[in-house]
Amino acid sequence: MTRPKDPVGPGLAALAGLMADETRAGFLLVLLDGRAWTAGELARHAGVAPSTASEHLGKLVAGGLLSEERQGRHRYVRLADARVAQLVEDLAAHARPNTAEPPRTLRESSAGSAMARGRTCYDHLAGRLGIALTDALTDRGLLRQDTGFALTDAGLRWFDSAGIGLDRTGRRPLTRACLDWTERRPHLAGTAGAALCRHALDARWCVRIGSERAVKVTPEGERAFAELLGIEATALR
Repeated sequence: MTRPKDPVGPGLAALAGLMADETRAGFLLVLLDGRAWTAGELARHAGVAPSTASEHLGKLVAGGLLSEERQGRHRYVRLADARVAQLVEDLAAHARPNTAEPPRTLRESSAGSAMARGRTCYDHLAGRLGIALTDALTDRGLLRQDTGFALTDAGLRWFDSAGIGLDRTGRRPLTRACLDWTERRPHLAGTAGAALCRHALDARWCVRIGSERAVKVTPEGERAFAELLGIEATALR
């Protein structure tokens, strides 16, 4: 007797097909910075013709992985939502080789070092910076990792006292573990991770550098993280 096909199968195959193209996969990784990009910017970044980029972006939008908006003559695209970002980041963590190829140029080496030191992962902080914050929250009893990621009562009070508002009304989980592909350990994501990242950028504790997702901690940020979480400045550089 033939077993009925799982109805999810065709959709899963279609989703995998969307990500199976290297150019489209590259677009998704770039858009993990959480910002909106124009088709022209993505075309130049990937080194493909604008018409080629437009065709690929059309498929990603139609497949529900990207959303688009138009302002005048410009077409902007971004990841559709946090769930798509989580999917891309999780797949990227599994796809990264255990031994990466050595950088071919000084620029590649500098960019790679900056990304490993600190970066945004869609809307939360990752790299050594993200791990340092996650570890500090855990060591101070503000975040629990033993039964999955969860803020403690003290953690909720810490966010309030630090002036970092948490939206607890949405469907997005308050905390979530996100596997860091450079550190091979989980960092804080979810609503709390996004709020911490947003506050750090708004308060200029962290600033973006270059055209990728890399961020660096400012002197103001070093003082704030030392005061609020006891993190030594050397751990953030």
